[in-house]
Amino acid sequence: MKIFVAGVCGTFMAGLALLAREAGHAVRGCDANVYPPMSEQLASAGIEVLQGYDPVCLEPRPDLVVIGNALSRGNPLVEAVLESGIPYTSGPQWLWEHVLRDRHVLAVSGTHGKTTTSSMLARVLDAADMQPGFLIGGIPADFGVSARLGAGECFVIEADEYDTAFFDKRSKFVHYRPRTLVINNIEFDHADIFPDLEAIERQFHHVVRTVPGSGCVVYPYGDPVVERVLARGCWSRRLSFALGRDEATVVTRDLSPGGTSFVLHAAGEEARVSWAHTGAHNVANAAAAAVAALDVGVSLELAATALSGFAGVKRRMELVGSPRGVLLFDDFAHHPTAIATTLEGLRESGSGGRLFAVIEPRSNTMRLGGHRERLPDCVAAADRVLWFQPSGVDWDMEAVAAASSVEASVHSSVDDIIDTLVSDCVSGDRVVVMSNGGFQGIHRRLLAALEGGA
Repeated sequence: MKIFVAGVCGTFMAGLALLAREAGHAVRGCDANVYPPMSEQLASAGIEVLQGYDPVCLEPRPDLVVIGNALSRGNPLVEAVLESGIPYTSGPQWLWEHVLRDRHVLAVSGTHGKTTTSSMLARVLDAADMQPGFLIGGIPADFGVSARLGAGECFVIEADEYDTAFFDKRSKFVHYRPRTLVINNIEFDHADIFPDLEAIERQFHHVVRTVPGSGCVVYPYGDPVVERVLARGCWSRRLSFALGRDEATVVTRDLSPGGTSFVLHAAGEEARVSWAHTGAHNVANAAAAAVAALDVGVSLELAATALSGFAGVKRRMELVGSPRGVLLFDDFAHHPTAIATTLEGLRESGSGGRLFAVIEPRSNTMRLGGHRERLPDCVAAADRVLWFQPSGVDWDMEAVAAASSVEASVHSSVDDIIDTLVSDCVSGDRVVVMSNGGFQGIHRRLLAALEGGA
């Protein structure tokens, strides 16, 4: 079958394209925003990616168009598909019908940590020789690709609550019908489609309703929002994780500073994880992955061993270089909680130089100003913050900088940010660039500028 993927460089859609190609289909696609790492992954797989949404992209005519949720009515390619009568579907629907239907689906959901936890879980199952398939919204360093079909029964999927497509406004994760559902956490997000937290909770309860009675819901013990969702009704087994709470199925204890070492406890067993990652949020992610793995028969000891070797995920606290002794990290954090926990973990794990945070408010919720009241406090672990104000963001970022407890400035130009960092950073400093987009290639440009200023 000839499949055309519209919006192919999105993290989910790029993975879907890889799965379709691996299944033997001829796959092409297009997107308006083509940038690494997904663009590089698609190129490596030999999948042609066209720039933009001109209807000419549909020539030669495909057998099926898979339409990403970033495309709406009025998009020229969408209008061409509707006029032409070419069969079309959504990514989640295609995935269920062609990949997930006969698998044990382990779906990892939540506002934060989905990509990292999914990557950890896939690594653990792989270490247990279960040959899992997976589709993850990032590229795990352990696998080098964001998706594969896998030969085993289990399939790990990052499960998002965002809507499915312009013609299907259900959350994507209700299509996946998991047998093991992980709920990492639930906070308000996606202000462009959800009016409040209660609306998001309703969607999470919809996916809870799809888990069979013999299935399992994995959740953070004592989390009031998640507990509230489960109180609406849960017809499946429950397994939980927590930091230092003995009531949970898996308890993490004995954390070292920064979370680089900790012990997992479950039913009288314990196993230590020692790794290069930082932050209590990653400890929680590891515990969630260990619980989900327990549900499909992986021992705590094997899970801990696999987690100790976890290599991380591209764009999740990824060290991209150290020119002039300045450590430059790329991170996907775009929600106040994720920003805060990432910076706190890095602060606790390091010493010496200063910690700079460079933040682009790129998500729809950020651009709409949905989190602006929380932004001054979420960067408290940094020594200095450089906020980027892109065009189209019209709320007062200067007020956010003024309310910050640490030194903060607002910049309308990426060049200005780069010039400031080149001028001010010295050996031993750490710079964390936080954005869920390409950020005008700032990582590559900043590396080159720092190297040139040596």
